[in-house]
Amino acid sequence: MKEKSHVEDIDRSIYDFRDEEKDAYRINAGLTSEIVEKLSKEKHDPAWMELFRLQSLQIYNQMPVPDWGPSIEGLNMDQIVTYVRPNTKMQAKWSDVPEDIKNTFERLGIPEAERKSLAGVGAQYDSELVYHNVREEVAAQGVVYTDMESALNGEYADMVRKHFMKLVKPNDHKFAALHGAVWSGGSFVYVPKGVSVEIPLQSYFRLNAPGAGQFEHTLIIVDEGADLHFIEGCSAPKYNVANLHAGCVELFVGKNARLRYSTIENWSKNMYNLNTKRALVEEGGTIEWVSGSFGSHVSYLYPMSILKGKGAKMEFTGITFAGKGQNLDTGAKVVHSAPDTSSYMNTRSISKDGGISTFRSSVVVTKEAKNAKSAVSCQSLMLDSISRSDTIPAMDIRTKDANIGHEAKIGSISDEAVFYLMSRGMSEEDARACIVSGFADNVSKELPLEYAVEMNNLIRLEMKGSIG
Repeated sequence: MKEKSHVEDIDRSIYDFRDEEKDAYRINAGLTSEIVEKLSKEKHDPAWMELFRLQSLQIYNQMPVPDWGPSIEGLNMDQIVTYVRPNTKMQAKWSDVPEDIKNTFERLGIPEAERKSLAGVGAQYDSELVYHNVREEVAAQGVVYTDMESALNGEYADMVRKHFMKLVKPNDHKFAALHGAVWSGGSFVYVPKGVSVEIPLQSYFRLNAPGAGQFEHTLIIVDEGADLHFIEGCSAPKYNVANLHAGCVELFVGKNARLRYSTIENWSKNMYNLNTKRALVEEGGTIEWVSGSFGSHVSYLYPMSILKGKGAKMEFTGITFAGKGQNLDTGAKVVHSAPDTSSYMNTRSISKDGGISTFRSSVVVTKEAKNAKSAVSCQSLMLDSISRSDTIPAMDIRTKDANIGHEAKIGSISDEAVFYLMSRGMSEEDARACIVSGFADNVSKELPLEYAVEMNNLIRLEMKGSIG
């Protein structure tokens, strides 16, 4: 069997297949108060949520479009459908999911991953969850893992109202306001005090409808002394019209708790990925981000951590691959607002065929954050002369009693290194592929292999094919 050595040879059909549209309900394209009210009624929102949506819409209409990052001129909200309900209700049994939707997730490997190594799975198709299941032994520990709509209208309604869009507020930026107005779907997780979930929970978001947006909301609360690994995966088939992803993730990490949040985003190259993620970490707590960004036409993605309590910690590990037609603007933010807090960002980015990769880091240390420690390490590799890579760090340090470091490297493959490997018997192609793979290895090995074997294979194949 011939080994694939070019990106063009890669079989992306595992993600690019599309299903015939059989949605049960599709709201009109565009964004008006009438559309938001209709969506709210479709969702059976409580009164406070309908009001929240309309207030968010007002904020959206008043805020300017961001003009500091990649251009999003190709995104026309008048042509985006904000709500598409699939032709099924959410099922707790995989066998009850309609055959066409089931096949989609089977081809992506979701049920197999669930059987092998996941404590619970939520699968969203367009605007709604179509399947949800939690292992009995995990539920017996008191762990709550359900869809946002059930949490909003069920016994956890007060907890949802207390936390919903309190970390990411609608007035943060225009697309946070958009999310507040038209959010739909997503996951709610609560891990009780002292409970350690031994195997990961996982949500997978699939956007099938062309010209649609996906606006899922993920809310995770890990109580004092608890421990959780949550995995999120995203994909969509390629269309010749713009699609939009403007989800929101809010993470609350309690005292001495730990949350590892892994994301694999493999959107198609007609996607505008304008996602917002934020974590609040209490005393002695730890948030670990693992982020892989490989798809989308344009991305704005900067997970933020607020280290609120003494000794709180944050680690961010990221890898980005920007190919032809992609402008991926990614990074991470951290705010140290308590003493003895620490943060570490470690990222790798690769660009080829004219792809643009930008890494932005923001480190804020308040005057209360005595003995804070922060280190940022970002390395970028450009694989040809027409690609671009930028590093844009920002630091705001308000105390002298802090240890802050930043390291950035941008370069291309060394001819000397290639020559050395060739002198040891490698072909030039294999030598370059080996260097690229090694460059990303300490980041890519952190990706959740138990869930995304195919995606990890794609990374490595693209890296081998990246030499052109």
